[in-house]
Amino acid sequence: MKALIFLSLLAAAGAQAQQLEPRTYSNVPVGMNFFIAGYAYSSGGLATDPALPLENAHLDIHAPFVAYARAFDAWGKSAKFDAVLAGGCLSGEAESDGVPVSRDICGGLDPVIRVTVNLYGAPAMGLAEFRGYRQDLIVGVSLQVGVPLGQYDPDRLVNLGTNRWAFRPEVGISKRLGFMTAEAAVGASLYTTNDDYFGGRRREQDPIVSAQLHLIFEFAGGRWLALNGTYYAGGRSTVNGVEQNDELGNSRLGATFAWPLDRNHSIKLHASDGISVRAGGDFTTFGVAWQYRWGGGL
Repeated sequence: MKALIFLSLLAAAGAQAQQLEPRTYSNVPVGMNFFIAGYAYSSGGLATDPALPLENAHLDIHAPFVAYARAFDAWGKSAKFDAVLAGGCLSGEAESDGVPVSRDICGGLDPVIRVTVNLYGAPAMGLAEFRGYRQDLIVGVSLQVGVPLGQYDPDRLVNLGTNRWAFRPEVGISKRLGFMTAEAAVGASLYTTNDDYFGGRRREQDPIVSAQLHLIFEFAGGRWLALNGTYYAGGRSTVNGVEQNDELGNSRLGATFAWPLDRNHSIKLHASDGISVRAGGDFTTFGVAWQYRWGGGL
């Protein structure tokens, strides 16, 4: 089976607008399960919240994670559920309003869950039927939710958790073009209010709108390479009723390589870097993940 699920995790699970994740809308046989374990390292001007008012930041995050995904039938269409649970250790220095600050903390990141439903071009089918399936055009939607259960200290500006819910609806398309597949997705990250922001203040944030583009090249043996790009903008925050000068307008490029080891096991490597930054994080990320799949008649 050429369609494999891998969950691409940046340094922080809460940084939804910054994700570079190819093959989100690939068709997968109904009943197939995936367990993923991996590690991501990020370094630079980053934080779990891409619009934190940090300057001259250099932070490092080491983030091991585990994830589970399952494909199911949604009204005759291919659908998936996935969940990511991650921990992390963050350390480094930055400036906030000209004042040097430092942080060295380990704890949990905000868990992330998501449901993806393909609306066109990806019918639900078992593994036997799937062997004869050839993708053309797929159109799908997804909803990702960040749950505020990660480490959070209101007396600190930089944390691993965000102390607020995050919702990310998205629409995506995937088109097969010979040995290459082109994918595009547009989404928006919506945030609830953090009523216990740094110093006991109230913080609100506008939605962050993002667009992704992926070019996926397939090779013999089920291996594939994806070239990824994203642009995300918006996210101006308001603290105690005062608008902040932190609106985003950032872009990132990355690459993902997947290598099936056998019928059940696969390895994925990914890397990304910022190419233009108006505000927020300018950082580099590297990661590796191992996947085990079972069920669905495999």
